[in-house]
Amino acid sequence: MSELIEKSATVTVALGGQRLDQIAAQLFDEYSRSRLAGWIKDGALTVDGKTLRPRDTVHAGSVLALTAKVDVQGEWVAQDIALNIVYEDEHILVIDKPAGLVVHPAAGHADGTLLNALLHHVPDLEHVPRAGIVHRLDKDTTGLMVVAKTIEAQNKLVRQLQARSVSRLYEAVVLGVVVAGGKVDQPIGRHPQQRQKMAVVAGGKPAVSHYRVLTRFRGHTHVRVKLETGRTHQIRVHMSYLGFPLVGDPQYGGRAQIAPGASPTLIQELREFPRQALHARFLELEHPATGKKMGWESPLPEDFRWLLTLLKQDAETYLG
Repeated sequence: MSELIEKSATVTVALGGQRLDQIAAQLFDEYSRSRLAGWIKDGALTVDGKTLRPRDTVHAGSVLALTAKVDVQGEWVAQDIALNIVYEDEHILVIDKPAGLVVHPAAGHADGTLLNALLHHVPDLEHVPRAGIVHRLDKDTTGLMVVAKTIEAQNKLVRQLQARSVSRLYEAVVLGVVVAGGKVDQPIGRHPQQRQKMAVVAGGKPAVSHYRVLTRFRGHTHVRVKLETGRTHQIRVHMSYLGFPLVGDPQYGGRAQIAPGASPTLIQELREFPRQALHARFLELEHPATGKKMGWESPLPEDFRWLLTLLKQDAETYLG
């Protein structure tokens, strides 16, 4: 299955005299440069009916015509999986992801993922790369994600992410008492020995996180983290690097820290918290079609709230 794209545009005086690939990127800015370059080379994007090279100069008044097919992306199946949709229009949808939902099919998770659910909710997403997914949350991280419903929206959202203009704020509960907020600017890459893990490594991809203290408890801290970049496991890796791993983190966490005199209920909660205590709380971006700034907030999930309640009770008992 494929979708046919047919568009044309006239080269303006301001654009005249530039390379074809540069002009195409501005006249058809809803598509990526690499995709446009491929269409030029394949003859799907022509100039006055002729096939040119990406580097060829094009003059004002010339007509660029695009006739291309976008193939169905992948062999994924649509599945009727419930989604908590916070916002939706014809360009984007924002979902509040629960714990336990894998975002994208991979080894060990061939189906039952967010992607499968999206294809059921919006069948046309089969024509959009990765079914419109532009950023991910780990399986057991909860909270807000934006999904593009068109290629145009996807490309514009990806550009915003690359420009670091999308605001993503997370909340976490970490082991240890964080004295003050700060910034972590440390590259992240594959762990040199444990390849299924990420780590702060020389030569890794640039990664920047900003964190601030919301509440201090006896042996834990409730923090808010703002991402500049979006590396795999970034918050989990950076907080662990600082010596404050997330409560419940099976890969980067340490043993539960139990303050003397803690209640049996709190001790059990800390030892058995079923996931990393991490929630994507706020999301703000520029709407890819209207340019309007839009923002959403997701309430903390029940397990996260209960953990904070127990930690607060413990702190009030011993710290006053």
